[in-house]
Amino acid sequence: MSVHLVGGGWQEEPDGAAYAAFVAESAARAATSGRDVPRIGVVAVRDGDAAEHAAKLVHAASAAGDFEPHVTAVEHDGEIPATAFADVDGILIGGGLTPVYRDLLEPHFGELRRQVAAGVPYAGFSAGAAIAAERALVGGWRIGGVPVAPEDASEDLDELTVAPGIGLVDVSVDVHVAQWGTLSRLVAAVEAGLVEGGLGIDELTALIVGDGGLRVAGHGSVWRVLPAESGVLVSTIGA
Repeated sequence: MSVHLVGGGWQEEPDGAAYAAFVAESAARAATSGRDVPRIGVVAVRDGDAAEHAAKLVHAASAAGDFEPHVTAVEHDGEIPATAFADVDGILIGGGLTPVYRDLLEPHFGELRRQVAAGVPYAGFSAGAAIAAERALVGGWRIGGVPVAPEDASEDLDELTVAPGIGLVDVSVDVHVAQWGTLSRLVAAVEAGLVEGGLGIDELTALIVGDGGLRVAGHGSVWRVLPAESGVLVSTIGA
């Protein structure tokens, strides 16, 4: 099974393109358990609109196929129970403030790794994609006081901050890249040696990491940033 990293973004009429492979893998997992419809654990962490965000995620992913959502919606000062991931065929983690998602999910990192290793597909939307990395780029817009990205993309952090993530992928991930102008942040993080390499994902786009390597689905690009002798090397992987 695969790890599906979605760079965020909404469509008025969802076409499910960024979620199709995830829902299909969840359905295949459900079939091995004798379920006709996959049960997907959906987690949203927001202040005041967690349930609404979870509903938007379900609506977006449902365009790719039917599933039974098992929703856990909590406030920033709440806790995510272990039952959020119990008896599920897929796991979908939503968006919002990346540092908050990382902190509230940290007690479950081991269980998430165990489930993915056991064949349960993981999908992360925006923050959920960023924290999937071994070294998660959780926010910030400056390095050493120098701006490297728009302040609006800071996630309420000043200095660019890297923290331990779930560890499902071995390179750092940034999101909303073309839309928020965060490619410069990823480039600066790699050049400064804060991360060893990175992948930036546009909105409405999924990077699928599985046994067959990297695949891209949806409507945008994935930006690959690697260290090079003269600084960094930037390339794109199209959908």
